Order: sequence, then C-alpha cells, then structure tokens
Amino acid sequence: MSIANTTILPADLGRWLDDNAQNLDIASGGASALLPKIAEAGLFGTGVPARFGGRGADVSEAARAIAAVSAHSLAAGFVFWGHRSFIEYLLQSPNDALRERLLPDLLAGRRAGATGLSNAMKFLNGFEELQIKATRHDRSIQIDGKLPWVTNLRPDAFDVAAAVQGHDHRPAFIVSLSSDDDGVKRSDDLDLMAMRATNTAAIKIEHARIGEDRIIHPNASEWLPRVRPAFLGLQCGMSIGLARRSLLEAKGQLGNSRGVLTGPIKDLTTELADIETRLLSHLVGPLYVEQPILLFRLRIRLAEIVNQSVQLELSAAGGKAYLSGPGEGYQRRLRESAFIPVITPSLVQLKTAIDAHEQRLTTREIA
Repeated sequence: MSIANTTILPADLGRWLDDNAQNLDIASGGASALLPKIAEAGLFGTGVPARFGGRGADVSEAARAIAAVSAHSLAAGFVFWGHRSFIEYLLQSPNDALRERLLPDLLAGRRAGATGLSNAMKFLNGFEELQIKATRHDRSIQIDGKLPWVTNLRPDAFDVAAAVQGHDHRPAFIVSLSSDDDGVKRSDDLDLMAMRATNTAAIKIEHARIGEDRIIHPNASEWLPRVRPAFLGLQCGMSIGLARRSLLEAKGQLGNSRGVLTGPIKDLTTELADIETRLLSHLVGPLYVEQPILLFRLRIRLAEIVNQSVQLELSAAGGKAYLSGPGEGYQRRLRESAFIPVITPSLVQLKTAIDAHEQRLTTREIA
C-alpha cells in the first residue's frame, strides 16, 4: 500500500524505510545508516531558507516531511525530529556565525543534531529546575550537569542544544555542545522498549569549557516560548504519520465482516486531516507563541488519535495481528504508539499545564 506523499518523500527512501522499519525498531545496528539516508533525500533542508542551503518553505513543511517518514518508521521520524529541531534552533538563533559553521554538516547528515531541550521545556512550564549549571571564567564558560535522555547522539559526531542556568543569578541561556568537547561524555545507548536505532543516550557534562561563540541564545526565558511551536509542531508530525499509517492499514483490511469499522475509520481520518491543517497553518506566526495552550490541546488530541487508530487497525486485522509474520507491522506500530504519550512534554505535563492555566483564568474571573 502506498502511503507516502511523493512530493515530500522519495519513493526509494519510502521503500528503504519499509524494508528496515522492523530492524530500526528492535535493534540498534541500523542507526548509523539512518541519518545519511534521510540526508540523501534532502529532507533536512525542508523548511530551511534557500540562502542557508535549504529547500525553502517554512517549518510547517518540515513537519509534513516528518509525518511522511514516521508513517514508515517512528524510529526514523524520531531521529528526523531531533535533528530538524536542532536545525530550527540555529535558524532562530541570533548567532549567525554558529549557524554558518554548523548548518552545512547538519543538512548533509555528516553530523547529528540533537535537541537536548526536554529539560528546558519542562523548566519553561515550571515542572523542574535546569540540570546544567554555568560558571563564568575570564575567557570561557564552564558547563556542568547532565542530560538524561537525548536522541540522535551519533557516537562519532553530534551537536546538542542545552539550556544552562546562568552564573550568579544571571538568566538561563541556550548553548550548543559538541561530541568533540572535553568533558562531554555520552553513555551507551539506552535500553529502550522500541525504536532502538535512534542513538538515544544520556550525556554527562563535567567541567566542559566553551566560548561565547557557542551560545545559541543568551536568554532562555525569552527564546524558548518563540521556538516552542516549532519544537512541538515538528514533534506532532510523528503522531500524524503514525496515525495516518494505522488508519490506512485498517482501511485496507476491511472486508464484508468488518464493514462496521468503515464509519469510525472515515471519521477519524477526517479529524486527523482537520487537526493537521489547523496545526500547520499556525506554526509560523504569533498564535501558538501567545496561546501555547491551543498547541498543547492539539498535541494531546493527536496522541489520542494515535491510540484510537492503532486500536482500529487491530480490530480490522483481527487475530492475525497477533501472529509474528502477518502482524509484524501492527505490533511495531503498537510499540511505537506507546512512546507518543511520554515524549517530552508528556501528556501528563501538558494536561498539568492546561489545568494550571484554567485555574488562573478562574481565579481572575472570581477576582
């Protein structure tokens, strides 16, 4: 069944992802091939202005590309999201020199870009303190701390964004750390339930020294709300792609005895398309910067749609979904779907933020 938007995803990449999706999910051995494969298709340049070596358009087109890849393999979509998010940080950085230095290798897939800002997004919403601290020296900044869960950390060459608590009560700021930095140590790959070929690991930072030239933005509290729509919007592409694939697989399984599922599959497919349109039409602009709760609600609903889509695929396939051969694709998507609620910001964190927002509105109305 053809499921990719060919204007975004080349057919040969789609076939490669389908052929390798199972291995990318259950084994780490395919990780080294994944980033170059996506780069060969030119997808990392999607939504990157042509003046920076990209293919033009904006970040909404990159979210569509992540959805197209995720429909074949969520492991591939997860790597794509992490890499493209780091690229977006550079695009939204005032540090022109850093962008010019790093972007060519990132677009070509020669180095991996990683979004180490999960802790920062939790910090922004008041869920936890920053886990990395800075100490200022005359000509450098000393960085100490940890990042417990980061994806796309290719052992040979990676750059990772991190939020750092400022020294002496100065504002938190965003830096780019490198696998080449002394004091930046990557753990072995984490023992994940699925999506093993994603180079997901922890980072320990001990007395790493960097210069001012490695600062992505000097004020995290000002910058993070502006970049959060892209961070979450690109992430939502993973849910869109996975749900779309399950719904198409469910539709393809329908027969005379399962016609009762036709209506639910059609309704959910229509809702998914509507949410995708609403999401992507506002990724560029002030709406989600000024009203992030709207974006949080879409992220939550997309996670619910993923779960409902996988259940519809199971109902359409019946018992053969439990057979190792015929059910291999479904079983992988079931494992993939379990990750959607916990990726930062998790559904619990988003719902907590929404509850706090509604309580503040209630308090204002009472006052």
